[in-house]
Amino acid sequence: METRTRFKALVVEKGADQTFTRSIKERDIDEPGPGELSVRVRYSSLNYKDALSATGHPGVTRQFPHTPGIDAAGEVVSCSDGSFAPGDQVVVMGHDLGMETDGGWGEYIRVPASWGVPLPAGLSLRDSMILGTAGFTAGLSVLKLEWAGVRPESGDILVTGATGGVGSMAVSILAAAGYRVVAATGKAADESFLRELGAAEVISREEVTSGGERALMKERWAGAVDVVGGETLAAVLKSTRYGGTVTCCGLVGSAELPVNVHPFILRAVTLIGVDSSRCPRDTRFQVWQRLAGPWRPRLLEQMVTEVPLEGLEEKVGQILQGKVTGRVLVKLCPA
Repeated sequence: METRTRFKALVVEKGADQTFTRSIKERDIDEPGPGELSVRVRYSSLNYKDALSATGHPGVTRQFPHTPGIDAAGEVVSCSDGSFAPGDQVVVMGHDLGMETDGGWGEYIRVPASWGVPLPAGLSLRDSMILGTAGFTAGLSVLKLEWAGVRPESGDILVTGATGGVGSMAVSILAAAGYRVVAATGKAADESFLRELGAAEVISREEVTSGGERALMKERWAGAVDVVGGETLAAVLKSTRYGGTVTCCGLVGSAELPVNVHPFILRAVTLIGVDSSRCPRDTRFQVWQRLAGPWRPRLLEQMVTEVPLEGLEEKVGQILQGKVTGRVLVKLCPA
C-alpha cells in the first residue's frame, strides 16, 4: 500500500465571530487522534448529522477545527492490537466518529480497533457507504420490528420521511424482507422513485397527520419506521393498530413529542428507540450480515449521488433544507 505523509480532509473551523467555515485542507498523516486502528478511507457519505456537524451544531460537535463524517470504509493501514491486518477492508461508523473524533471526510482516520467491522462478504466498500449509517439505522429499525413480533403478515408498515436517506433505505429493506410498505413523503414528485424501491403505496405526510389533534386516530399500521419525530410521530402512534410497534430514529420534524398515553394504555402500542452509534457489536454484525444478504436493496445504485470532497458544500445545504433524495456518497482516496 502506498505510503503517504499528507492527506486531504474537509475541515470545519470556528471563527472568532462564532461563524463556521468549511474548506479542503492538507493534514499531516500523524494528526488524527489516538486509536489502535488506522484506515485509508475510500468512501464516506453525507448524513443529516454530518451536515449539523459541518455547520457547527453544538449538539453534535463542540471542538473545532473538526472533520465530520460519521461513516467511513476503506483499507487498514495498521492496527497495533492485532485485531486487523494491513489491507483488511473495514467499515467504521457510529461511536464518536465524525462527532468529536475526526471522521470520514478525510482520506485517513485513526480510531479504536473496536469501532471497526470487517466488510461483510457480498458488499464492496462502495456498497457499504451507499448503505452507510442510513442503511444501518434502517436495518436496525427493521430488526427491532422483528424482535417485537411484527411480521410481513401482520399488516401495513408505514415509513415516514421516505425519500430521505434512512427512509428510502427502510422502504427498500422492508420490501426485500417481504413487508407491504406504505411510504409517506412531502415530495409528490418522488412517488415513482419510492415505488421502484418497493413501496406498495405512497401517501402524503398530510394524510399521516390529518386528525392528529384527536386523542386517538383510526387504527391503520401494524408497525412503522419513523424518521421525522414531532407531530408526525405522534400521529403515527395514534394510528397504529392494537399491539403494533413503532421505531423512532430521527427528529427532522421536531425533537418534541406531543402525544398522550392513550396509544400505549388503550392499544398496547410499543415505541422503540433506535440508536446506531452505541449499538452493541453483536447486533451490529447481525444487521450488516442481513444488509449484505436478504435485506440488500435491489436498486442500490439508483439510490445514490456520488460527489468528491469538493462537492460536499452544496450537498450540506441541500440536506438541511430537505432537498436530498436517497443517499449522497463521498469518494475519497482513488482505488
